[in-house]
Amino acid sequence: MARLTSLAAQRRDRAGKGAARQTRRDGRVPAVIYGNKQDPVLISLDPVDLQKQLRGPGFFSRLFEIDVAGDKHRALARDLQQDPVTDAPIHVDFMRFSATTRIQVDIEVVFTNEDECPGIARGGVLNVVNHSISMVCTPDQMPESITVDLTGKDIGDTIHIGAITLPPGAKLTNDDPDFT
Repeated sequence: MARLTSLAAQRRDRAGKGAARQTRRDGRVPAVIYGNKQDPVLISLDPVDLQKQLRGPGFFSRLFEIDVAGDKHRALARDLQQDPVTDAPIHVDFMRFSATTRIQVDIEVVFTNEDECPGIARGGVLNVVNHSISMVCTPDQMPESITVDLTGKDIGDTIHIGAITLPPGAKLTNDDPDFT
């Protein structure tokens, strides 16, 4: 399902506002890895590597393997703080997990085969109601995206969640069992 994305980090010695500001002055982005009933690990990331990950789709639904001086932590990004003027990342929170951890994530919806959709060919417009779908699943079963095939769809056709194959063990958080 989800593949691991490697990310290199350096360990930080101190916590707090002053230490985070010093890390930013040194040209790095402060971050923390927490969860799974273990002590938090203070780290700093290379801003160029982090920006590459942020530009890609699904930053918050991607599994990261963070290498901190040889210690590898499997984690999910849970919070990103950005500068209000430049949008540069100023702090990231990563959450560790175990094989039995169930998490709520928003998975991006991707539409394919628009060329083979007669409704779009005749001048129709694809009206996307949900750009992402919220579900609860284990991190190992988390899909990178949910693909919707538009082949043969005509003007006025609707695609409901019941027509989409979800990963095993995934449970939708939406109350409506057949939403659009």
